[in-house]
Amino acid sequence: MLNFIKNFTNDEDGAVTVDWVVLTAAIVALGLVVGTAVSSGAKTKTDSLVSQMISSGTTP
Repeated sequence: MLNFIKNFTNDEDGAVTVDWVVLTAAIVALGLVVGTAVSSGAKTKTDSLVSQMISSGTTP
């Protein structure tokens, strides 16, 4: 029984799984942040281009 308890406390399989889950969640969150930033920047540039085209008489 004592040997079982020692093996149980030294087993690190669950800790590795938790590390991978946290790492994956961080990568997904970073991807969402970058995607949001790129999306808003692209929308700003598109709106600017459309307003320039309208002011020059070109139909978008």
